[in-house]
Amino acid sequence: MRVISLCVDGIHQAAQRGLFDWIEEQDADIICLQDLRALEYELDDDIFHPDGYFAYFFDSGVKHYNGVAIYTRHQPKALIYGLGFASGVDMEGRYLQVDFERYSIGSLLAPTAFSETESQEVKIKFFDDFQALLHKVTRKRRHFIFCGNWAMAHSKKDVENWQNNTNQSGYLPHEQQWMNQLFRQLGYADAFRVAVPEAGEYSWWPSGKIGEGDGWRTDYQVVSEALTRKVEYAAMYKTRHFSSHLPVIVDYDIDDL
Repeated sequence: MRVISLCVDGIHQAAQRGLFDWIEEQDADIICLQDLRALEYELDDDIFHPDGYFAYFFDSGVKHYNGVAIYTRHQPKALIYGLGFASGVDMEGRYLQVDFERYSIGSLLAPTAFSETESQEVKIKFFDDFQALLHKVTRKRRHFIFCGNWAMAHSKKDVENWQNNTNQSGYLPHEQQWMNQLFRQLGYADAFRVAVPEAGEYSWWPSGKIGEGDGWRTDYQVVSEALTRKVEYAAMYKTRHFSSHLPVIVDYDIDDL
C-alpha cells in the first residue's frame, strides 16, 4: 500500500504546477494533502476529483486558510472530522481521518507558531491534547497512520544547520521533547526514518523555495508501533516542486485495509 502526504501551500496553486498529473502517475492508495487554502465548494472542478479516488475535504470555514484532504482508492467505513479536543484548540489546525476495518489514516495540519507568545501557547496546548489522544488510541485494536505537516522537526538531523535554528519555532526544546515522548514513550514511529535513517533529508524550506536556505523535515507519516515492521520503502519526491514542501512517499506491506 502506497501512502503519500504533501503540504500543498494552496491546492489551486499546486494543481497549476501539475500536482494532479503527478498523482495519476503514482498509483497511490491513499493521498493526504494539507494547507489547501480553499473551501470545499471551491473544489468542484474535476481536477480535484481524480478518477479512481474517493475525495474528502475538511476546510476551515475561512477563505484561503488551512484545510486538509484525503484521497483514497478504498471507500472508508467512517470519517472523522477534527480531533474533538474539549479545549477547541484543534480547530486552530485541521485534521481529517478515514477509518477502514483495521486501519485509520489521518491528514494533519498542525498549528504553526512564530514569535507571538499566544501562538506558541496555542501550539503547545494543541500538541499536549494531541499527545493525550495518541496515548488513548494506543489501546485500540487498530493501526494508525498520521500523515501531515507537524510544524516541528524531531532532531538535529532533521534541520539543516541546526546550530543556527535552536531558537526557531519548530525546533524549540519543548517541541523536541514532545517528539521524543511520541517516539520513545508512546511507541509510535517515524515511518520515513524507519526506511531512511540517514541525515540530510528535508521536506520543507521556510524560504518558500525548495533548496534555498535551510531545509527542515516537518512532514511525517507517524505510525503505530505494529506498523513499523510494515514499512517497505520511503522517499521524498524531489524532481518536480508543487509547494515549499516535498511529497513524502511511504510503501507499506499492507494488502487489505
